Amino acid sequence: MERTNVIVSEKSWHQSMSDHLEAKLGSKFVLIDNPKSLKLDYLERLDPQFVFFPHWSYPISDEIFERFECVIFHMTDLPFGRGGTPLQNLILRGFTDTRVSALRCTKEIDSGPIYLKHDLSLHGSAQEIFERTSVIIEDMIYEIVKSNFEPVDQVGDPVIFTRRGPEEGNLARCQNLMEAYDLIRMLDADGYPHAFVEVGDFVIRFRNVAIDSKGLSADAQIVYRTNTDQVKDVQ
Repeated sequence: MERTNVIVSEKSWHQSMSDHLEAKLGSKFVLIDNPKSLKLDYLERLDPQFVFFPHWSYPISDEIFERFECVIFHMTDLPFGRGGTPLQNLILRGFTDTRVSALRCTKEIDSGPIYLKHDLSLHGSAQEIFERTSVIIEDMIYEIVKSNFEPVDQVGDPVIFTRRGPEEGNLARCQNLMEAYDLIRMLDADGYPHAFVEVGDFVIRFRNVAIDSKGLSADAQIVYRTNTDQVKDVQ
């Protein structure tokens, strides 16, 4: 009998992944979309073959990754780009493509052995990139479960990314239109603190940016400064 596998993500673009993989592989997949549900006793009842983390913004306890085969997905060609906010850090460095790395979860962040890597384009908004990544990760999970191969150690000197905060989404930091374009699009995803400018008592947030020879166009939302409840971290 095929063992259960677990998908752990609260992102909207991953909510149908478990159903898709069940249909493809003919084995049961369980979705955990709430941090409070990621508990050792619950996983022990499920007894999964793998616990997959397509996009997870919370710590994974030692007792879980030491007990189960936990696979996380990182949007860089590891060991390059270990650390937080990989998408944003890549775009700011001028990258137009990257690789998605599937790796075993270990105590040292993003340092575990690699199962496989797949190419990924960084064109478009963050939402578009994450949705495109979801399709790639689904295929990678299929390969991992189907092939059941052993991961191999990372090779090369690590390059560490520093996690960016919401305050770094201020367009006043930009030096030119291309920088402003990249800043808006790289923060344009559901649940993310969008690029903004502050004007007196107001904050103007931007989404759906486009660029042409005349400049930038984007959708804007104007709110009072006291009502700008930004997300604490960009993942």
